[in-house]
Amino acid sequence: MAQEAEPAPQETPEPKGVGHRLLFYLPNRVLDLLDVVRARVRIGPGLAVGVRATEWATVFIGGYTTIYVGLPGPRGRPELPPLLGREVETGARLLITGDTTQGENSPRYAPDEVGLGAQIGIVGADAGVSPAELLDLLGGFFLIDFRNDDL
Repeated sequence: MAQEAEPAPQETPEPKGVGHRLLFYLPNRVLDLLDVVRARVRIGPGLAVGVRATEWATVFIGGYTTIYVGLPGPRGRPELPPLLGREVETGARLLITGDTTQGENSPRYAPDEVGLGAQIGIVGADAGVSPAELLDLLGGFFLIDFRNDDL
């Protein structure tokens, strides 16, 4: 009878020391501020419109293939976000549950985000705001990282 291999233990990140947290204090507050607002400008062909009122209520119709410049949304982990890339979105969605159709370069929508986007001809934009990320920003001023995304 074959013996089952034990799963590899998950590495727990070491807690960041006071010196590290003080050294990265200002960069982390700037990144936390950028997590609150997601804003992208797109260039490329398409016609689309979308509205989000949290992850449980999303309406999108249309399609586009674009190059974007801007903020993708909350980082979710300690990393620097890509500010330039290619984004493709097509179809029609009316969701009252969760949106699971995000691609590799899709915006990173926060679960509580409220936002909207449109693509008209070759110009488009997408923006949103996350109240939970605002709480993370405010906690960060007191070295509390609610979202565990500080560098």
